[in-house]
Amino acid sequence: MAQYVKKDDDRDEEAEYSPFSGIEKGAVLQEARVFNDPQLDSRRCSQVITKLLYLLNQGDTFTKVEATEVFFSVTKLFQSKDIGLRRMVYLIIKELSPSADEVIIVTSSLMKDMNSKTDVYRANAIRVLCRITDGTLLTQIERYLKQAIVDKNPALVQFHALGLLHQIRQNDRLAVSKLVTSLTKGTVRSPLAQCLLIRYTSQVIRESSMNSQPGDRPFYDYLESCLRHKSEMVIFEAARAITELSGVTSRELTPAITVLQLFLSSSKPVLRFAAVRTLNKVAMTQPMAVTTCNIDMESLISDQNRSIATLAITTLLKTGNESGVDRLMKQITNFMSDIADEFKIVVVDAIRSLCLKFPLKFRTLMNFLSNILREEGGFEYKKAIVDSIVTIIRDIPDAKEGGLLHLCEFIEDCEFTYLSTQILHFLGIEGPKTADPSKFIRYIYNRVILENATVRASAVSTLAKFGAMVDSLKPRIFVLLRRCLYDNDDEVRDRATLYLNTLGGDGSVVETDKDVKEFLFGSLDLPLVNLETSLKNYEPSDEPFDINSVSREVKSQPFAEKKAQAKKPTGLGAPPAGPTSTVDTYEKLLLSIPEFSTFGQLFKSSAPVELTEAETEYAVNVVKHIFDKYVVFQYNCTNTIPEQLLENVTIVVDASEAEEFEELATKPLKSLPYDTPGQTFVAFEKPEGVPSIGKFSNVLRFIVKEVDPSTGEAEEDGVEDEYQLEEFEVVASDYMLKVGVSNFRNAWESLSPDFERVDEYGLGPRESLKEAVNTVINLLGMQPCEGTEVVAANSRSHTCLLSGVYIGNVKVLVRLSFGVDGAKEVAMKLAVRSEDELVSDAIHELVAN
Repeated sequence: MAQYVKKDDDRDEEAEYSPFSGIEKGAVLQEARVFNDPQLDSRRCSQVITKLLYLLNQGDTFTKVEATEVFFSVTKLFQSKDIGLRRMVYLIIKELSPSADEVIIVTSSLMKDMNSKTDVYRANAIRVLCRITDGTLLTQIERYLKQAIVDKNPALVQFHALGLLHQIRQNDRLAVSKLVTSLTKGTVRSPLAQCLLIRYTSQVIRESSMNSQPGDRPFYDYLESCLRHKSEMVIFEAARAITELSGVTSRELTPAITVLQLFLSSSKPVLRFAAVRTLNKVAMTQPMAVTTCNIDMESLISDQNRSIATLAITTLLKTGNESGVDRLMKQITNFMSDIADEFKIVVVDAIRSLCLKFPLKFRTLMNFLSNILREEGGFEYKKAIVDSIVTIIRDIPDAKEGGLLHLCEFIEDCEFTYLSTQILHFLGIEGPKTADPSKFIRYIYNRVILENATVRASAVSTLAKFGAMVDSLKPRIFVLLRRCLYDNDDEVRDRATLYLNTLGGDGSVVETDKDVKEFLFGSLDLPLVNLETSLKNYEPSDEPFDINSVSREVKSQPFAEKKAQAKKPTGLGAPPAGPTSTVDTYEKLLLSIPEFSTFGQLFKSSAPVELTEAETEYAVNVVKHIFDKYVVFQYNCTNTIPEQLLENVTIVVDASEAEEFEELATKPLKSLPYDTPGQTFVAFEKPEGVPSIGKFSNVLRFIVKEVDPSTGEAEEDGVEDEYQLEEFEVVASDYMLKVGVSNFRNAWESLSPDFERVDEYGLGPRESLKEAVNTVINLLGMQPCEGTEVVAANSRSHTCLLSGVYIGNVKVLVRLSFGVDGAKEVAMKLAVRSEDELVSDAIHELVAN
């Protein structure tokens, strides 16, 4: 028996009061019979609906029969005139989510309520219809929605009516544009609906900007007029919409910035937060437009809301001038101790960008980063600081020596093994290039003595790099490495022995300086995961392990020929159970097919390209297998209809838009039962060693046989049928393998500058610098190096490093330098080095086209 406690009982602090304690679904369903009483008790009915809603929101599920019975009983309550009960009826109908057949039963009642003189009825009827209406009924209620938009009572009626009208037209751009045009003339009075209309207006502006002339901005006057609305939410929505306009000018921004500046001094935290967050985004692309707000934002550094204070500081870091850096750093110093690590990381990223913007201030900013590096903090926070210092060292030569010393001091007390090893690795690359490399040796050797085995091993490698690069330090390095031979860890001893032999420290014949530097600094053109997999699969024999047999493709996804996101493939199209690399798996599959067994070594296999929409009758995707002289298309097919069996399944390929490809062979699929993926193949011949491109149209052709669901047996006779698939293309990036390098600078210098090609390109207006960088990376199909694919949020320029192997096993390296102006016009400088001048030219030709 449940123990109930009165609200005013002395024991209410010991037990939590709940009016729903002990209720059970069965008992409540019995109580629901009250809905069928000839004389309705409105209060009792409302209590039962409240219990039903409680059960539904607690996760209780009703069977189809139970839900249907409750629904039909609830519909009888429309005869009641009690407003409170009617509102409960609306709520329960939404929660029960009736089926299409049941919706018809209440639609007439809801449409009647849409024309009621009672405001609550009209508003809630629209809300319910938005939730449950079937698509076939939309045309019947459209005129009622139009009436609701101009209703005298602007409550939620206009908001929901406008939302549903937009849903009806969302696939017709012209219809949406007409809707926005008609409503921006002043017929919408509800602030919520006004905010929704502003969003739809912004959508129309974005879609029309592609075809409009520069300076021609449709609907801008409407957005600007909303800045003078009496509702704060409408003013903010309009200001935010203006700031997000593509290619927005300073003149267009000014009124929006003005109202946001007023919000900065509001007494409402939500308005201050909304304003400073929007200004923060504007500062990423147009920092000068936000400088007028700097004084107001400085007052927010001490705001009690730490989110507001963090946004204010990062915005100031983006918009401040060089003369104000020192003063700003003093303000931030006191602030950093009061905020969580997640906010500190945002500030650190902003400081890094500020240092790159004002390189003469690197000492002030580097000292600040060094100071906070020695304070308390988690791994992600410390990693963000280390990454920022590394970036500053790389981009500002004068900061190198001081920055490295700051990092050396940090690892003396660093509790994170990963950070210690990364710093030691970076120190081994940059330290030998400083004016006085000897000052770092003490810090490095201390790690050999004091740290765990992982850090000790990394320190041994760093010492060896100093010995290889700085001749004057060799004798000292030899002595230190010999001491490491007595370490109690195998890895440390093995590394010390290896480096002593390589450097000649044991009196053996030393290798040439070039060989030593290549061994210590050279790039490993193999993904470690691929090398590990190949070594595990290697069976000891008279034949030594051949490193050239290891796949160099950077792709962890096995050939998972997914037919749809909701279903996983099985059989031949499924990913292998073992840790076999993608290329190895595909190569074994293709070599097992007689038609393709003479095609030679597989160069690359693409990720699956979907040729059908999700949840269609047949799911098909294609994988492009690239050989030197051939291309094989593997079509992974799945039949999603239980009552059908497909036989003699083939793909008819139209290559009329791929002139350099000639169809060579096909391999049909004999049978395709329900939910069992299978493969059919089509092979093409192309010019040898040439990155041919083209577009391919595809039709799935098969014989379909009906299946008896009770026995699972198919009929003997079938009918020929076909299914149109999407087109796909073979593009230039299909001939490029993503292969990383461990040290881009050394890899770049190892390639001959004779085969370097440099040119500049205009990429036109872009949504953002990040979008431009991603577009070029995807176009080239190369592997980003050293994290340079990440673009800082407020950057006006960016450098991206890419590496790869072109068809014919030609190593290629690319430097991309991007810049963006106020109109979001992006310019790019492309520098390419490769082992073949024709390949360098081909990369430029690809970008130019």
